[in-house]
Amino acid sequence: MKIHESAEDYLEMILMLSESKGEVRSVDIAAGLGVTKPSVSFAMKQLRENGYILMDKDSLITLTDAGMEIAQRIYTRHKVLTQYLLELGVDEETARQDACRIEHDISPATFEAIKAQLRH
Repeated sequence: MKIHESAEDYLEMILMLSESKGEVRSVDIAAGLGVTKPSVSFAMKQLRENGYILMDKDSLITLTDAGMEIAQRIYTRHKVLTQYLLELGVDEETARQDACRIEHDISPATFEAIKAQLRH
């Protein structure tokens, strides 16, 4: 299933927040992505309806297995691409920003080649 880039960003942020904070709320996602709370509410509704997240009675957000699979794939790409760009001499802020743009569109073959290059 093809998922939109913005949905991938939300899932990735949920994963990152759950790793750093232990629990995730909409307000944390809004702050992390620099978006409004209404935007997060709309996105969470879509992600919930598509089976990527669950929201409990306290409005805590967790990833389903399907959501976790996508989030981990994108987050792994982000970390590897950031490292690759840093090793090329790109400054840290630019490397993170560019990795965020590239992570959604890079082909699996190119990503595997970058990972192999980093291992050497």
